[in-house]
Formats: sequence, C-alpha cells, structure tokens
Amino acid sequence: MSVPLSILDLVSISEGSTARDAITASMASAKLADDLGYRRLWFAEHHNTPNLAASSTALLISQAAAVTEKIRVGSGGVMLPNHAPLMVAEQYGTLANMHGDRIDLGLGRAPGTDMMTAQALSRSSAEPQAFAQNIYDMQGWFGENGTAYSVPIVSAVSTNTNVPIWVLGSTVNGASIAGQLGLPFSIASHFAPDQIDQAIQVYREAFTTESATAQIEEPYVMAGINVMVADTEEQAEREFTVVQQMFQDIHTGQRRRLQPPVEPHQLTGVGAAEHSMLRIKAVGSPQTVKTQLDDFVARTGADELITVTYAYDPAVRDRSYELLADVWF
Repeated sequence: MSVPLSILDLVSISEGSTARDAITASMASAKLADDLGYRRLWFAEHHNTPNLAASSTALLISQAAAVTEKIRVGSGGVMLPNHAPLMVAEQYGTLANMHGDRIDLGLGRAPGTDMMTAQALSRSSAEPQAFAQNIYDMQGWFGENGTAYSVPIVSAVSTNTNVPIWVLGSTVNGASIAGQLGLPFSIASHFAPDQIDQAIQVYREAFTTESATAQIEEPYVMAGINVMVADTEEQAEREFTVVQQMFQDIHTGQRRRLQPPVEPHQLTGVGAAEHSMLRIKAVGSPQTVKTQLDDFVARTGADELITVTYAYDPAVRDRSYELLADVWF
C-alpha cells in the first residue's frame, strides 16, 4: 500500500503576479488538495524573498483550514529562532481552537532567510539545547495545564490543544535532535539531498521514547521531494524548468519572481550546484512519477512523502496534483 502523500506550499509569486494573486491561488489549491485526499498541507516560512509569499505561516494556515474540511494544515515550518516560543504556542493553540484537531506545528532551527534579515527577526536561540527546552515548554503550553515547564507562565488559549510538534531538518544534526526528542522528523531532502540517507539512519538510531518531549512510540519520517506531473514526459520536463531557473537565481543572486518555463535545452547557466540541490525529484508522466516515488520510498523507508511543486501557472500545479492523486490514491 502506498505511503501517504502531503504537500509543501511556499506560495510562490510568478512574474507579472502579486502576493495577493499567489495567496488566492494557494487557497484554491488547498481546496483541491483536500478534495483529492492528500494527508496534509504545510506552509514554509521564508523572509526577504521576492518570489515567495509564505512569510506568515499562522495566517496562511488559518485561511487554508477555513476553506478545507479534512486535510491537516500546518507549518513546514515555523523557524523558531525568529519567534518567541510563547507566541508560537498561543498562535497555534488559537488555530487548534478555531479549526479543531487538524493543525500541525513543524519547527526548524534555521532562520529561513539571509543573516541580515535573521538578525532583524531573531527572538530565540537556535542552539540545540535551547531549541529542545523551547519545545518542552511549548508542549507544556499545549498540555492539560497550559503551563510551561521551565517558568510558571500560563497560555489559556493553547491549554489542552495538544498540537503535534514535528522537527524539521536537512542534516544529521537536525535528525539527531528529532530522534533524541522522540518527535516525528521531516527531512528537507527536496533542496538538501546530500545527507538524506545518513540523516534518516541517525534519526532512527537516536530515536527514544524516554525523552520528556517524546510524543510518538516509534520513529516517523516524512521526506520532501520535488514533483512535477504532466500528461507527457516532455511537458513535465518543460514545466520543471521553472524551479530550475529559481534555484539558478538563488546561486547567481538574481532576485526575480518565478519565471515562465522554457525548453530544457534553452536553460543557460544552470550548473552542477543547482542540479545537485534538486536531484531528489519525480518528474514526468503519471506512471513515471509513481515509479520514481515508489523508488524513493524504497530507498529511504519514508513513512510519508511531502511533495513540492513549483509552477509559473497555478493551473499547471493543480493539474500536477490531480494527476498524481489519480495514480497514487
């Protein structure tokens, strides 16, 4: 039986469009994903990025949860150093009270931006021990008494909501933290594939239920993968040039919105670094992508996949979601 499929949305802004357009399209895609049977929809926090509108995850989650019924909605993730842990607990407790038991809180230690912007946002430490302590306190705020474990501060709005916490990571360090905390691990293999096999192994070996923060009985891995499904192989490869151009822009320092697709042979300046970062992918016709996803699950032993699909035209993204759902569910 196939593992569950989920979606990571960065609310991309295409050339000629606005952030409002991107958010509107994202919410339409959320409704579609809900209807198609995807397990969860997560939004990833980014800042100082002209081509992404996913800066305020809690607001996006609230709107997506309001327009859907079944799909779990959450953060993939909240970059905890940018936030005061109490505020995060209060925001996600409020979401759980508003939308019920469909809210996930994925937490990362990276800032999700450049160092200058990170300094402007900084609110808590990214050091592993501080990160672990903040998670422990948030679990207290989400728990029966609504009180942090380290200080006698109460959060009435998050009390007894029991929002599940995930640890996000891209390296063996993040994997080790997730395992030692006894929490589910979401690995960012869609853009950081170099340590994926080692990280998953480290997570499983480090996993313990003895930690005070443990909330699951056995390791659980959700792995990220770039996906573009189209009716033909050629169409899919052409549409995938959108994300290839985006990663090229990252490496060259160009600050553009998502560019239209081009023929693969027309790509200029796309070097080994860009291709390497995007090598965890499933691109092609529905059956080709299913085979590639099956192979990825076999390689990693992932319990769930979270797919990332960039498209210049939101209709292309939605078509990819539909074709994948038809062949997977």
